[in-house]
Amino acid sequence: MHSKNKHQGRYDLRALSAKNLELKEFIFQNQFGNETIDFSNPEAVKCLNKSLLLHQYPLNFWDLPEDALCPPIPGRADYIHHLSDLLNENKCSNQFPVDSVKVLDIGVGANCIYPIIGHFEYGWSFVGADTEKSSLENAQTIIDKNAGLNKTIELRFQENKKRIFEGIVREEEKFHLTMCNPPFHASEEEANEGTNRKLANLGIDSSIGRNFAGKSNELWYPGGEKRFVNEIIFQSKKFGENCMWFTSLVSKSKNLKDLRKTLEKLEAKKIIEIPMGQGNKVSRILAWTFQKNEQFIPQRFDADRKEED
Repeated sequence: MHSKNKHQGRYDLRALSAKNLELKEFIFQNQFGNETIDFSNPEAVKCLNKSLLLHQYPLNFWDLPEDALCPPIPGRADYIHHLSDLLNENKCSNQFPVDSVKVLDIGVGANCIYPIIGHFEYGWSFVGADTEKSSLENAQTIIDKNAGLNKTIELRFQENKKRIFEGIVREEEKFHLTMCNPPFHASEEEANEGTNRKLANLGIDSSIGRNFAGKSNELWYPGGEKRFVNEIIFQSKKFGENCMWFTSLVSKSKNLKDLRKTLEKLEAKKIIEIPMGQGNKVSRILAWTFQKNEQFIPQRFDADRKEED
């Protein structure tokens, strides 16, 4: 876990339940006398993640529809912190002023997690794009019910599901970063099989369903993760002057070789792989830019959180 991640170590369930009283009903003592929750219970998992947000960030409200993807907060925070490091170590001159970092979240979802964490940790502003109106409606409710978020987070509907940047990124608009947590599976059947294997390994009845729910556009895509990230790469070329760094999570290391080949074919100027790991889960961020090498300057990016007015 990233050193700046606030979610280090064991969960302090007493502190979390003090911030969100709903969590108390899910806490029990296990056979070793430790307080825990039932991680096979979707309601308990959702309540835990809500508690983490309310405890660590100055939120007044956060909630999700039953069918929406419930994100594990520590992993989402890690992505944000690694992107801050990326900017810190690879600053680009003139056309991307560092006093106002702007990020495009591809597939912001109903949870609006990345914009929330990025805003409160670093003062970044966000555009959150999604192809599902219902997801954007819930995200907008979260924004409206938390003071200050509507000044730094803007949501945009992507009408064409085959397009990623076109129709979202405006002609003269500049982004320091784009980010994406892509659908990992190639089909609903594959997603269900993966979930059932995971539950079986944990000794949990697979009939309970997924821990984190999720709609089809959040969990699977024809061709799976590799095809989806390839689409991002191909479409990013056209917007190379609009963005300093394009990034995506890549869960399967075997996909990296082909993704790098695509980037090299499109003449990406820099390609960076950033490892991420939490417990037994290993992932990575793939980052690339079409900015010329001479546009990068060896100065430190001010990654500290901006002071609130």
